[in-house]
This record gives sequence, structure tokens and C-alpha cells, in this order.
Amino acid sequence: AAKNAPDGAGDTWTWTALDSESKLMVTWWVGGRDSNTGSQFLHDLQSRLADRIQLTSDGHPAYLQAVPHAFGDAVDFAQLVKIYRATPENFKGRYSPAECIGAKAKVISGSPDTKHISTSHAERQNLTMRMSMRRFTRLTNAFSKKFENHCHSLALYFVFYNWVRRHKAHGKTPAIAAGLTEKAMTMADVVHLIDVQEQLTIQAKRHKTLYLSN
Repeated sequence: AAKNAPDGAGDTWTWTALDSESKLMVTWWVGGRDSNTGSQFLHDLQSRLADRIQLTSDGHPAYLQAVPHAFGDAVDFAQLVKIYRATPENFKGRYSPAECIGAKAKVISGSPDTKHISTSHAERQNLTMRMSMRRFTRLTNAFSKKFENHCHSLALYFVFYNWVRRHKAHGKTPAIAAGLTEKAMTMADVVHLIDVQEQLTIQAKRHKTLYLSN
């Protein structure tokens, strides 16, 4: 533990839900790695979907409770559980993941198509996040110092990823590939949206102040 750590210091996790066809980041959530946070994340995901989906997660136990809590029986859910080699004694304590020697697909509910039980696209997106945001680089002092700024950075990244950046898989922005828009945004568009939101926030604060003063 860090000495004289400020209030709010600690670990936080980024939960992501990626559509494997369009590459759209459907939703994301920042919080703990517990089933309660997982349930909040998956309820948010469920609220953004119009149809039944096939869902694949890693082997994190929190999903076993969170998925049925959010979707009930209306989901085809499977887990891809990775199998790791035992860590040698001389490697214990080092900051490096154990060697993955295989994976086992487990059908949890519904009737998922076994050909599409995969977490490869989500794992590739995790790498893209690390390469796109310095604060996600391991073993550096570039980590987020404030939770709020961490979330702001993620929000900007995912807007850029979904609406501005063309994905190499299909040459379109994920938002276009998902049918959400016909035109890619620019960073100038994003800055304009930020300015508009800032003005709305300022106006709301002014109205609240006037209301309280009256």
C-alpha cells in the first residue's frame, strides 16, 4: 500500500461489452471487480439492447450471478475459462501473468452457438485501450490520480473509438457499422459537444442558484 495515499486511492476496473461484428463498444462501466458492480454493468448493457444476444464472458465468477440477474433467461450465455500453468516459485511475486495453456468453453444458459464462444475481440480491444491511453500502461507513474479524471478519459476514448476512428476490420467507424449513423464524426464535432454540454451545465447551475435565492 502507498504511504500517505490520498482519499479515493485504490484499484478500479473497467468493464466493457463489445459487439464482435460491428466492433461497437456497446457500454462500459468503471468500478470494483465484484458481482454488485458486474450486475450494474450488465443491467446497463441489457437496457441498451433490442434483441436477444449471445454473450461470452471470461471465467470471472461475478458473471455467474450478474448475467441472470440482468437478463433472466433471455440470453444465450457462455464462459470461456482460461487454463493457466502453475507459476514456478522463482516467478511468484513478479508482475507478470501466468502462462495460458488452454481454454474451456462452458455453456451457462440458453443455446449459444459454440462456434462463436470467444473473447478474442474483447481481449484485442483491451490491448487497444492500453495502447491508446497512457494511464493504462503497466508499471509506470502514468496511472490515473483521480477517479473522476479516469472516467472522463475513458468517456472521451470510447466516443472517439465508436464514432470517429475507422476500424481496420471493416473500414468504418463502429457506429456506422452498427447502423447508428451514416457519417463519421470528427474531433471538432466531439469538442463542440463538450462545449455545448459545458454551457448547459453552467446554465443549470445558474437556474438552481436563482431558484434558491428566490
